[in-house]
Amino acid sequence: MTDEGSRPARPAHRGALWGAAAWSLGVLALLVALPLVARHRLPDPMATHWDGREPDGSMPVTASALLLAGIWLVLALTSVLLQRYYAVRSPGGGAATLVAGGVLLTGAQAAVVHANLDRARWQDAAPMDVDVLLVLVAAAAAGGLAWLAGRRFGGRVEEDPAADAPVLDAPEGERFVWLSRVANPWLQVLAVVLGLVAAAGVLAAVSGLAELDWSFVLPFAVPAGAVLACSSVQARVTTRGLTVGFGPFGRPARHWSPAELVSARAELRTVAQAGGWGYRINGLGTTVMLRGGVCLVVRTRRGTDFAVSIDDAERGAALLNALIARSGQPTG
Repeated sequence: MTDEGSRPARPAHRGALWGAAAWSLGVLALLVALPLVARHRLPDPMATHWDGREPDGSMPVTASALLLAGIWLVLALTSVLLQRYYAVRSPGGGAATLVAGGVLLTGAQAAVVHANLDRARWQDAAPMDVDVLLVLVAAAAAGGLAWLAGRRFGGRVEEDPAADAPVLDAPEGERFVWLSRVANPWLQVLAVVLGLVAAAGVLAAVSGLAELDWSFVLPFAVPAGAVLACSSVQARVTTRGLTVGFGPFGRPARHWSPAELVSARAELRTVAQAGGWGYRINGLGTTVMLRGGVCLVVRTRRGTDFAVSIDDAERGAALLNALIARSGQPTG
């Protein structure tokens, strides 16, 4: 065993990439659709720039939509480059750029449409004041959350040296960490799509095109959050035991100390055996199933099993068994 250190993290999960692609396309669609759907209620050209509170610049409606769409494509490409070449040195940078940029541009587009809505001339557009502040705050908050989530799932982590034995040597006083993550790409894409539909309802209300209808927004927003929380899982083993976290922030999480466990093993389980995708409880115990294959399975002192479909389960189980043995509990 070695002191806790670092090594390059694995490439981004395929699910995160598909989720980012769905987000990019969804934001692009919103940026183009907002002014075009409202075209019959907008002056053409419409106000697109304000000198303080008063409008002092205009642009044709179609050109305005295409301009923000082009800016968004540049931002999306920038986030790809950050993720591709700077993920280790700046974990979370690509995600923060993508999320903050999307919120900033869609919020700005909604504010511009709202200011021009039902005006005869672009010079009559409503002033911009608190709208700008709200958009900036929302973009900063969204970018900050994305950065925190990206840091949890990027950067550098250490894994224990490979071993074929079922129990690894874990001397007293040594620090170590085993970390593994898995995401379900289909669930992540579904969460993004549901979130974008909810966002479309909010943006339509912000831009003045429709009243805010919570009966439309909530049925998409709530499942989006629930699906996102169940779409990825992280398992971490340290001297304190096993922690399994859910979603992009690793919350909620479940924790077991070595003294609470009887044994750990790697076991092949299928989706059918688990009873489906997600958090499942059946005769096998509790299973967090995001992909079929080898799972890390722990047996607690209460006599129940908890399984999580995770990569490198054999190594995690071996390290847990070493910790259980150190704590004086049986490993079998």
